[in-house]
Amino acid sequence: MFKKEEDKKLTGILYSCYVNRSREGEQFIPEHIFFYQLSGTLLMDDGNQSHVFREGDFRFLKKNNLVKFTKLPPENGEFKSISIRLDQQTLRDFSREYGYEAVKKQESEIIQYLKPDPLYKSFMDSLAPYQLKQPENEKLLSLKLREAVLILLQTNPELADILFDFTEPGKIDLEAFMNKNFHFNVEMNRFAYLTGRSLATFKRDFEKLYQLSPGRWLQQRRLQEAYHLIKEKGKTVSDVYLEVGFEDLSHFSFAFKKKYGMAPSKI
Repeated sequence: MFKKEEDKKLTGILYSCYVNRSREGEQFIPEHIFFYQLSGTLLMDDGNQSHVFREGDFRFLKKNNLVKFTKLPPENGEFKSISIRLDQQTLRDFSREYGYEAVKKQESEIIQYLKPDPLYKSFMDSLAPYQLKQPENEKLLSLKLREAVLILLQTNPELADILFDFTEPGKIDLEAFMNKNFHFNVEMNRFAYLTGRSLATFKRDFEKLYQLSPGRWLQQRRLQEAYHLIKEKGKTVSDVYLEVGFEDLSHFSFAFKKKYGMAPSKI
C-alpha cells in the first residue's frame, strides 16, 4: 500500500513524515538539495545507479536531474526526513556576497553521499523548532539556507563548482537521453529543458528522429519495456507499470492489451 501521510514545507525546507511505504514515483530536481535521513530508509535511482540511505545519512542531490525514490518507514515507526532546497536566487546572492564562483564544470554524481560531520547534525537539529511553528520573519529561514551553504562549502570545498554553476543545460544527443530516461514520468517540457531545447524544438527534433510524436513514442517504449520485464524478468504488473513510467494501473493495462492483444497479467 502506498500512502502519503504528511509533508510540511517551509521556505526552502521540507519535512517528510510517512507511516506506510510510499513510492513517490518520479521527480525532477530543479534545485540542489541537502538531505538528512531522520528515520527509515530511502531508496533512490538516478538512472545510472541505485542508492540506499538509512537513518543518520546525509546526501547532496544535484539540480536538473531525474530521480525515482521510495520511502520505507521502520517497523512500527515513521519515515522522517529533512530536505534543504538551495534555490538559485539564494546561491546567486551568496556568490555575490562572498565572492564564490564555479571555476570549472564538475561532472560529479547526481546523488552524493556526504561523510557524517558534526556540523551537519548540529545544523539539522537547529531546524527542529521550525517544524512546529514557522517563524513570522522569513529572514530567519533565509539565514538557515545560507548557513547550510557555508557548512557544505566548509566540509566539501569542491561543491563550489556545482553550487555556483548557473548555466542552463546545453543541447545534447536526444536519442541517447531518451533511451536512458524514458521511464521517468515527467512533463514533456522537462525532457525538452534537460536536452537543452525549447519545447517546440524538442518536438520537432523528436519527430524528425523517430517519425513519432514524443507522447506516442514514450508510450510504445514503455510498453515494450514492460513486456520484457514481465515476460523475461518475471516482475509483477503492479511493480512494472510504475517502473516504466505509467501513473495509473488501469491506463497501463488498457494500453498494454491494445498493443499486445492480452492483459499484462496473462503474459
